[in-house]
Amino acid sequence: MKTLITGGTVLTMDPATGDLARGDVLITDGVITAVAERIDAPDAEVIDATGRIVMPGFVDTHRHTWQTQFRGLGTDWTFADYVAAIHGTVKPEYQPEDVYLANLVGRLEALNSGITTMLDWFHAAQTPAHADAALAGLRDAPARSIFGYGAGYRTTDRIDAEIRRVRAEVPDDGLVTMALAMRGPGEATMDLVVNDVKLANELDLRISVHVDGLSGARPIAEMFQHGVLGDTTTFVHANGLDDDELRMIADAGASVSISPDVELKMGFGWPETGRMLAAGLRPTLSIDDCPAVGGDMFSTMRTTFSVQRGLDGGLQARDVLQFATVDGARACGLGSRTGSLTPGKDADVILLRADDLSVFPLNHPAGTIVAAGHPGLVDTVLVAGRVVKRDGALVGVDVPALKARLLASRDRIAAAAGVGLDGTWRPTASE
Repeated sequence: MKTLITGGTVLTMDPATGDLARGDVLITDGVITAVAERIDAPDAEVIDATGRIVMPGFVDTHRHTWQTQFRGLGTDWTFADYVAAIHGTVKPEYQPEDVYLANLVGRLEALNSGITTMLDWFHAAQTPAHADAALAGLRDAPARSIFGYGAGYRTTDRIDAEIRRVRAEVPDDGLVTMALAMRGPGEATMDLVVNDVKLANELDLRISVHVDGLSGARPIAEMFQHGVLGDTTTFVHANGLDDDELRMIADAGASVSISPDVELKMGFGWPETGRMLAAGLRPTLSIDDCPAVGGDMFSTMRTTFSVQRGLDGGLQARDVLQFATVDGARACGLGSRTGSLTPGKDADVILLRADDLSVFPLNHPAGTIVAAGHPGLVDTVLVAGRVVKRDGALVGVDVPALKARLLASRDRIAAAAGVGLDGTWRPTASE
């Protein structure tokens, strides 16, 4: 089965392959087999990319997708408000069906905006059935997802048996794979942290973990001292870490994920983009939570770019586009499979409208995407060569029916939790 994407402006994100002002991309059985100015493939299905930017899909390295029902509700919240509302008030009312709908609709929303790969950082497993429902929601979306599963927020339970159970059901060769969403030194004892790292290594799972040094703590140094700082770990946020800790992460071959909109709004401080680069790290980008911020990569890239340019003026648009594609794929352990339009990689491809008035005329493709891109530009999306969005609409998805089910879920949870939905409800940490 062959597909030929033809006549677009091609941003491969691969220095060896390069970019093309006008180019073609050939896909064979879901894999990119050629990128060139002109490709002759008379037996291929043709996708006309005239007036489009052709590029790899975006990679979101950290999102709490189970919170989809309460999109926008936490716009004005602090982090303490968020914890009280989402973890303390709303989460206890979630049933497995609510988790399933949140993960399915949230993953489709991300896919619709061009995010072909996403790590779902799931910490709402009140029962094993909740975890199974979260995994099912990801599997029912035609996207590349990593199910980041671990203990509940600020819990102290051993999770070995449950992680082993789910790991046995999630092989590494499908579109949905697995990682360990681990409690960090700020949430658990070092004994638990060491145990969880050893468990992940035994099960061949990558690790994603929230860390910060805002209170003067040195979580990376602690992990280093205990011998559990490795190259399969992605550290989320990492605000306030000391310079030597950032260098420890880089020296270990580990990675970082920043969520600039959430970090700025909820009091984490400036995103550490510049300091990470200075330490030899390539930041990756993530949305974090949609009750507080938008779910698309365009706004995340723009915040990353504008903030760091304001701080030191050195960041380039191309850097940010790399954070959102090839660097994110590497951090998820998928660098050999996705993140760039490189022959031999899976065809995770998006086509962006370059003829839309908001970006026309197209002069600097990477700069235009970072500075002016938005979800409305996403015309076509392919995952592993399969067209999952065409002409601006998701393929084979009954969106109205899913919306109705999600609204019913939201209303039931809100009523049970006593949550107002008009934007005036502002919980406090004492609730």
